Amino acid sequence: MADKAPTSSSFAVSDELLHGAESEWVEARTWCDHLASLSSDLIHIPTPDTPCNRCHHPSGNWLCLCCKEVLCSRYVNKHMLQHYQQTSHCLALGFSDLSVWCFSCNSYINAQVVPQLRPIYEAAYILKFGEPPLLWNVELQNVIASSMGKDELMNVTMSGRVEAQTWCDHLASLSSDLLCIPSPDTPCNRLVCNLA
Repeated sequence: MADKAPTSSSFAVSDELLHGAESEWVEARTWCDHLASLSSDLIHIPTPDTPCNRCHHPSGNWLCLCCKEVLCSRYVNKHMLQHYQQTSHCLALGFSDLSVWCFSCNSYINAQVVPQLRPIYEAAYILKFGEPPLLWNVELQNVIASSMGKDELMNVTMSGRVEAQTWCDHLASLSSDLLCIPSPDTPCNRLVCNLA
């Protein structure tokens, strides 16, 4: 007997799966109680290719946001973790993905929306990519949100460029037959894609 096509009832999805517990995605915090420990000069930082100050590992290192020391990750020789344990400097920026981690909170901090972290994120981004980042403009998003329905909301940056939304409340409404996804070169059939 041939395999039966899955029915929509066979695709029951838990809240944990919808919110990332199974996929290992992490939602970064938008605040941290340890921001007072930030260095007063985070505009002048080492380049993202700076090796670890202790073992000289060449890549994927972290910048201590309290004293600006560059140390390797827990996946190499754990020098940044040891630095935190020895000094209580809890905030660090990862040069590989420009994420900010707070060891005390045991959480990522969203450097694009926390005002104290935006300058360091921008400086690191420019050093890594040679151009300023697209930043999420909360005020502009609120203006757009008031004129559009929540389902239509897109993140619009200060430069006027449109960024893709990184979340959606409607994942449960996804088609159960996602094996028939169009190829990337298939023309868009929605009017929204004609925006330039």
